Amino acid sequence: MAVRNILLVTASILGEHGQSRALAAHFKAQLEERDDIRLTERDVVSLDLPHLDGAEMASWMTAPDERDAAQHELAARSETLIEEVLAHDLIVLAVPLYNLGIPSQLKAWFDRILRAGKTFKYTENGPVGLVEGKRGLILAARGGQYVGTALDTQTGHVNSLLGLMGIQDTDWIYAEGLNMGEPLRDHAMGEARQAVAHYVTERL
Repeated sequence: MAVRNILLVTASILGEHGQSRALAAHFKAQLEERDDIRLTERDVVSLDLPHLDGAEMASWMTAPDERDAAQHELAARSETLIEEVLAHDLIVLAVPLYNLGIPSQLKAWFDRILRAGKTFKYTENGPVGLVEGKRGLILAARGGQYVGTALDTQTGHVNSLLGLMGIQDTDWIYAEGLNMGEPLRDHAMGEARQAVAHYVTERL
């Protein structure tokens, strides 16, 4: 599938000091010579989305022509973000690992884009994704080393969230051990940067 529109989602609470943000910046730098690609950046931390509550979910379940002003505003949070995802071919998530999970800000973003009837539907055989023809790339920055262990709950979780929408074609680039000493950190980030450059060259 040809990639023309890329959505780059960042989720570090450390801003420009975050290692996942550094990987995102490196990915962006690899695209500077590519005039065939349009990049959109979305920092979910700056979105300042509240936790999903019953009132917002109720706005989704209310027909648009029956919503009051407050419900229109609540529903717009989700609908705007869904439209953004649908407008892009590749969804790139730059994700730190916080307490063995994803940042709560990223979960709040997923809570708005994973909507029954919009991005997936329930069937007698279970949920089916409605988002077709898109790929995912996850740039994962971690202080420890977790890949292949029981503590890596993040990989399966993110794959499941994307897969619920129908995004099954995903690639992961890990930078691990970033808090385990400078030599290991530098080596891990160097390998991850090389992997990012290779991905852009070979997959885009």
